[in-house]
Amino acid sequence: MATDKLGNILSSVAKRMRADFEQSRNFNHNGEAGTSREVLIQQFLSGYLPAHVEAVHNVEVISTDGEVSPQSDIVIIDRGTPPFTSLAGFRIIPNECVYGMVEVKTKLDKQQLLDSCEKISRLRRMPKNAYRPIPGVIARTTAAYGDTYDHFPTSGVVVAFDSLDLCTIGKHLMEWCKTRNPSEWPDSVWVVGKGYLQWGDPQTGVLYRSPRAGAALFQIDADPDQDVLLPLAIHLNIHFSEAWMHPLNLANYAGDRPLGKYARAWNV
Repeated sequence: MATDKLGNILSSVAKRMRADFEQSRNFNHNGEAGTSREVLIQQFLSGYLPAHVEAVHNVEVISTDGEVSPQSDIVIIDRGTPPFTSLAGFRIIPNECVYGMVEVKTKLDKQQLLDSCEKISRLRRMPKNAYRPIPGVIARTTAAYGDTYDHFPTSGVVVAFDSLDLCTIGKHLMEWCKTRNPSEWPDSVWVVGKGYLQWGDPQTGVLYRSPRAGAALFQIDADPDQDVLLPLAIHLNIHFSEAWMHPLNLANYAGDRPLGKYARAWNV
């Protein structure tokens, strides 16, 4: 069956990723090791994300109010995003073009989990208002996090190569979430070789694309033969296949800066 074939492919990919991860342990510099692991996840994402989005790393996200995000491991953006600045692989991305962020961790513990949650929460709160309206078109919206948005809200996912016991990670996540609105919660947490945490209906067990009030957090242990890459690929494909954006209005990023001075005008 086709599904079995895809599962076998992703199982092989998972084994190769773990082998590459083990090789990265030999790097003497922690920054080099961290970057190599981000690249591993970025390459995986690039193979299974919908064609209209792309995964980039080494970026900062900016908004029209001058806010700058913490440096994110991987950001999912629209392929029509203008480069703004691209020096030695570093990019500045307008927040309107951002669909999601992925935090990559070597070994996920409580502090790294909370750090990831705070980054996701902060990026999701940054405004998205530099769009050009399209006259005559029915207004498009997105339902997520128990609310309705006039844009595609930024998703947040954590991917780790190892972690504390997954049950312990789940308890730490619930502790952080219980004092915050679902609009700040991460969408899911994935640990290679162990399993993943995802929100769903507490009555039926049906998994949600994004959290909402009243949702339960489910721990799903990885199938030893498949690891987490097949469900992760499906989750990301479902999530970002619905990603969309209005035309970007770069003029909003000019602020009060003068764009020039009228010198002359001709009338026909």
